[in-house]
Amino acid sequence: MTAPTAAAAATASTATAAPAATPGRLHPADVARTASVGLRTRRMRAALSALGIAIGVAAMVAVLGLSASSQAGLLAQIDRLGTNLLTVSPGQRLGGGNAELPLEAPDMIARIGPVQTVQSTGRTTAHAFRNPYVPSLNTNSLTVDAASLDLPAAVRTTVVEGSYLNAATAAEPVAVLGHDAARRLGLPEVHPGARIWVGGQWFYVAGILAKAPLAPELDAAVLVGYEAARTYLAFDGHPSTVYVRADTDRVAEVQRVLAATANPAAANEVQVSRPSAALVARAAARSALNGLFLGLGTVALLVGGIGVANTMVISVLERRAEIGLRRALGATRGNIRLQFLAEAVLLSALGGVGGVALGVLATGVYARVKGWETVIPTLAWGGGLGASIAIGAVAGLLPALRAARMAPTEALRTA
Repeated sequence: MTAPTAAAAATASTATAAPAATPGRLHPADVARTASVGLRTRRMRAALSALGIAIGVAAMVAVLGLSASSQAGLLAQIDRLGTNLLTVSPGQRLGGGNAELPLEAPDMIARIGPVQTVQSTGRTTAHAFRNPYVPSLNTNSLTVDAASLDLPAAVRTTVVEGSYLNAATAAEPVAVLGHDAARRLGLPEVHPGARIWVGGQWFYVAGILAKAPLAPELDAAVLVGYEAARTYLAFDGHPSTVYVRADTDRVAEVQRVLAATANPAAANEVQVSRPSAALVARAAARSALNGLFLGLGTVALLVGGIGVANTMVISVLERRAEIGLRRALGATRGNIRLQFLAEAVLLSALGGVGGVALGVLATGVYARVKGWETVIPTLAWGGGLGASIAIGAVAGLLPALRAARMAPTEALRTA
């Protein structure tokens, strides 16, 4: 082999061994470092843009967290009160009009084996006022009901002021006020000689009940004894609501026979409900208004996204020299595009993390004040963080494409 031939072979061998030139690719660590440069050099602008994202995410997390925590608190309260309370009330007649429960309905229900307690109230036509000078139209939405003597224990409420009716006062013009009724009548506490105007005559106030979560209709009621209602208020004696407590394991069995037992002649005119189940439904229904607040949080999140887009557009305009220099040194359009897109996503992610923290803190503080268990659904923090990153990516896409389209010479000339 001659010398020129050997040199040519060596050159060919070297050319074969040399790797083919490939476009420069950024390592993930380099992407993160370059993406954080703009945020670190323009901290105030970045902080304000992230704040918009944080407010939107915090609103979403707090709304969902507070809803879940309040539901958990209500269900825990139901568990403490017990789920074995049933109510019996009159329904509608087949021919139209309101039905009536028989006078002996409470006594017949009490004969059911698994029934523990039977108490009742009866709606009168009387109205209650603070004094006789109040216009008759200003009823304050109060009802006057005849009530049995062990009613508070049956509905798991207590007397917070004074005392409840007893065998003696149940026959006299004496009343016990529900929690809301006392407030509307201007009697926050019981004092000697306190009285109200009921059915055209004075009734002395013996006590005030606490809130009754399982029987909220009692909160706005003025309660008198059955005998007093017949004597002074022309009450016919028919119960309007019968409260039944049964063995917890046999509630379903009792519920099935209550209507026929309360009114054997017309069981179809009797309504049997379960207040605890109604409260569970109310706990689920409390989230109905969440859509409004979630909408407000979404608007705040979109406003934050606009702030991120604005920040990235200005960043592209201010960093033309950097873009031109990087392109001149070999950075591809993909590198530039990835840098600015990653910067927008990082900015939104920081705002999202801050928003989740604020939302969780707000939920925890409010739940602690209310005595609820703090519950943060995965959808709340996961959805909020995911939404912030998605909005950041969308907001940063156009500025990233704009930066990538800049020619090196144009960027350096206009910088």
